[in-house]
Order: sequence, then structure tokens, then C-alpha cells
Amino acid sequence: MQRRDFLKWVGIGGLASYLPVAIVACSQTDEAAPTANLPAATPGADGFAPVGDMATLDKEGMLKAQISGKPAIVVRDPIKPNAVLAVNPTCTHKGCIVNWDASQKHFVCPCHGAEFSPDGKVLKDPAKQSLATYQAKVNGSQIAVKVS
Repeated sequence: MQRRDFLKWVGIGGLASYLPVAIVACSQTDEAAPTANLPAATPGADGFAPVGDMATLDKEGMLKAQISGKPAIVVRDPIKPNAVLAVNPTCTHKGCIVNWDASQKHFVCPCHGAEFSPDGKVLKDPAKQSLATYQAKVNGSQIAVKVS
């Protein structure tokens, strides 16, 4: 084998070995946003984890937490203003993390435009399944969430 042929095959082999890396990198542009930066909340003996207070919820429009390794978003219930609702913000379509649209009072997936009601029900495709919901309660001014 001549030197030129050898170098050609080494170059082709090198490019071929990087192809799977390139495919994976390109396909992950549509994946879920990382949830590792969510504040961690530790459940108490009753299984409920404190995630914040009503004043912070009203100021920020929502509360985010990581409870027992599961992401949670808490919003005020638009039907019962003294109550709160908690959902897992992972879109059931492709796994992206949904955002809370306070002006429209629903969740919106930034990847494909699926929309969910405050209690996680699908309002607009492409998602077909509701967001997972969690138990949430208000104790005085403190909010706690229980993931199952």
C-alpha cells in the first residue's frame, strides 16, 4: 500500500469515527432543558417538601424545585386563588421543559408549542398526554409539594 492510500484510509476512518458523535450532538438540540440547576427540596416525614412561600410565588409567578430527583413547578390555581397546583414540567411529547405563561395562565413547551392547563391537561398538540401532577398544599404562607 502506498503512503497516499494509507493516509486516505486513515482520514476516512477518522471522519467515520466522529460521525456518531456529530449525529448525537445534532439530535440533542431538541431535548429537555437541564433540571439540575433547580433548587432541591427535601421531603419531610409526611412526604411533602417545602418549596417556598406565597409571597415568592406571587412575586415570581411560579416556584421551581427538584424533589426526590423529580422536577416540579408550582403555580397559583386560577380557579381557586388560595390554592396551588404542582406539575412535573417535562413535556410528554419530546421531554422538553415547559414554561409557565403567566399572562395566558398555561404552560407552553418551547420545543414544539404544546400547551397545558395549570393542572397539566393538554390544551394544544403535539402532546397527547397530560403533564404529571403532584399533590400541593398551602400551610399558612408556606407551600409544600409531594411527589409520588
